[in-house]
Amino acid sequence: MILTIFPLVAGSLRLLELAGGPEVLPANPRVAASPIPLVLHVLGAAVYAVAGAFQFPARIRRRHRTWHRRTGRVLVVAGLVVAGSGLWMTLFYPGAPGGDLLWIVRLIVSSAMAAALVLGFTAIRRRDIAAHRAWMIRAYALAVAAGTQVFTQGVGEGAFGTGELSTALSVSAGWVINAAAAEWIIRRPAAKRTRRARAAAAARA
Repeated sequence: MILTIFPLVAGSLRLLELAGGPEVLPANPRVAASPIPLVLHVLGAAVYAVAGAFQFPARIRRRHRTWHRRTGRVLVVAGLVVAGSGLWMTLFYPGAPGGDLLWIVRLIVSSAMAAALVLGFTAIRRRDIAAHRAWMIRAYALAVAAGTQVFTQGVGEGAFGTGELSTALSVSAGWVINAAAAEWIIRRPAAKRTRRARAAAAARA
């Protein structure tokens, strides 16, 4: 949840500018020329990041199953809006920082997030809760990586400058860190169950 604060604040300030408010952030002519994809991206991300954080705690899921299911459907749509608008901006906003490397990474991440959402939705339709949980964790981790990138980009560009390669690597690092954290979270319960089973077997031996 904390990771969502910085990108949501920045996105809100950009929307305020587009609505005629004061210019607080650096000018972005790409956004000014075609603001609708960014508006969809920010609004979708706000819904997905904030409401999505309450989908994962087991206590909330057990007590509010109907809410979990209904909100989940909304979040799949919101997440696909985030991934789709991100893909559109990557393809059609020219001259984004980071050069070709970051352009390719953005294509991969947007496509991976969309795929994870679709796979997570199809998994729950066939009652595969473990796969549903895993794919939704992956999608959420990629979506909130913008918060991690505040730190990785700050450190990377502070240490290595603001060149295209530095920007590409530091921004990409945010997605890599979140993806790795997601895989650790997904596999951690299985590892715990394995240790408990081994301990129980050893006790019976």
